This record gives sequence, C-alpha cells and structure tokens, in this order.
Amino acid sequence: MSSQELADFLRRRREDLRPEDVPAEAMLPPGRRARRTPGLRREEVAVLAQVSVSYYERLERGRAPRPSPQVLSSLAKALQLNEAERDHLARVAGHVLPGDNTTPEQVPEHVRQLLGRLDDIPAYIVNDRQDVVAWNAAAAALVTDFSRLTPHDRNVTRISARFRGTLCTGAPGSESGFPQQVAAELRAASVRYPTDNVLAELINEFAAHDPDFASSWRNHAVRRMPSVRKNLHHPTQGELEIDRYTLTLPGSKLSLVMYTAEAGSPSAAALKSL
Repeated sequence: MSSQELADFLRRRREDLRPEDVPAEAMLPPGRRARRTPGLRREEVAVLAQVSVSYYERLERGRAPRPSPQVLSSLAKALQLNEAERDHLARVAGHVLPGDNTTPEQVPEHVRQLLGRLDDIPAYIVNDRQDVVAWNAAAAALVTDFSRLTPHDRNVTRISARFRGTLCTGAPGSESGFPQQVAAELRAASVRYPTDNVLAELINEFAAHDPDFASSWRNHAVRRMPSVRKNLHHPTQGELEIDRYTLTLPGSKLSLVMYTAEAGSPSAAALKSL
C-alpha cells in the first residue's frame, strides 16, 4: 500500500466533485465556514462514505491504516469513481497483488492477422508501457517506420517526445487529449507494476517533455479515453484530422490502436492513399 499515493488520489477526486454533483437524496452536513474551494469538504465525503471524519482526514494525510474493501467501496461510491478509478483505488490501497512486467507478452498470431486485414486503417499494438510491439504497413506510413527504431525508442511516448517535428506530429495545441490518454494508461500500469524501473524512467522522461502529461499525471488521471481527435501534419499528405481509437484486447495486457477519419473527408482519402 502506498499511503501517500492513496492520500493524493482521494484528495484529487474529492476536489473534482462539486456540491451540485451530489445526489439530491444525499444529505451533506451543514457548512460551518465559507467554501474556499469548489470541491467537496473532507467532512462531506466522510458523511457520504459513512466513515468518521477523523478517519477520512487521516486517509488524506497518509496516516491511516489500510482501508478495508468495504470502506473502499463506500469511498468509491461517495467520490463517484468509474470502473478504472475503482480499480486504481483498490490497487493503491494494497488490495490487488502487483503484477510482473518483466516478461514481454507475445502478440498472438490472430492479432497479427487482424492488423494485416485492416488494410488502409493505420493500426498498431501496444503493451502496458505503450511500447509498439506490432504494426501494419498503413501505421508505418502514417506515423513512422517502426522497424527503423530501436526497441527502446519504439514507444509512443518517446516517439511523441523525441521526434516531434520530424514525423507525423500534431499541430500545436491540438494534442492535449493524447497526453491525458497516455497518462491514464501509464498511471494504471505504474500501480500494477510498482517495481518496474523501466516504466518509471519512461514516465519521468515523458513528464519532462510534455506539460500536459505532467499535469494529468499530478492529477491522478486514470479515466481512460477510448478516442482522441488529432490534427496532424503528415510530410506528404499535409494536414489531417483523424481519430485515434484504443481498444483493449480481451484476455491480454495489449491494446489495439487505430487511426480513422470521417467518411468522405479529405483526411479519409489521404489515409487510403498512404
């Protein structure tokens, strides 16, 4: 259990909630002082979760013993956490055993076949660390020739940080959703693999290069974003407006990333001509 990680996560999610977000049937305690921040007060979360105010305050200070699964469930309901945030809460509270990220997961043959059948849809497979472990020809034409990169550099965060301006990169100010999406994925991975030094190095590296990622990381963003709109400048196709979709592959720790464009648009035509 990481007491400080748990404390910071609870505080961030409490500050995200507004009194008007609380269901009408829930009775918040009357305020004894002016509300200095827009989020809920600690005593309000304690009442909603049906725990003592002193215990909840100790949780947010990192000084309380590990909460039980029942308490975590009550806190998750009070803070209106989604499934990804509930899983993250359980992991930082020490109720899920850490995983082993030292043995690379093999890409199943049927997944490789799927990549080939996508034809003019750029697609690739990433693992928990966001390493690109398989790709199709359209993805290589849109993003970069992954085969020319070392395995160390064949990572979507390193490609975004190190090769900005030399590959198919986003227009200034158009990619805030992508760092948020990656922050959510890497935050979840960091809790599953707390001793993974390679993952920790990657996170620190990306945070140093991208302020949007750093901000999302500090805010404990763990809500996954299945799609992100990107405005890209391709060296031969020019400006493209495309959507980046991420789908988790059942029964594995791998995800399928696909790039599509609105049917009939110039961007869709450009993708077909890659």
